[in-house]
Amino acid sequence: MALEITDSSFEETVLKSEKPVMVDFWAAWCGPCRMVGPIIDEISSEYENKAIVGKVDIDSNQEFAAKYGVRNIPTVLVFNNGELVDRHVGVAPKDTYTTALDNLLK
Repeated sequence: MALEITDSSFEETVLKSEKPVMVDFWAAWCGPCRMVGPIIDEISSEYENKAIVGKVDIDSNQEFAAKYGVRNIPTVLVFNNGELVDRHVGVAPKDTYTTALDNLLK
């Protein structure tokens, strides 16, 4: 399962991480988010100990969604050393997300 990230844990979990971080911005009412969710959970298991993979529920955590300009969901952001390095808006195939992480793990 992907890690649940909140506004209060975002800085510590994402911005201060020494590992690459993938964050799925989603909401329970969003149909496409329900398609991406299981993919993100799979990636979380596959990249355990190599990267942090988490989810931010934008209904209850809006601070960082606003800060990073998340206007449509699902939006998956990839961070490395606290910097935003990749962004995917909408539903994408699993390899789109894993390639983003693999490029940072080389």
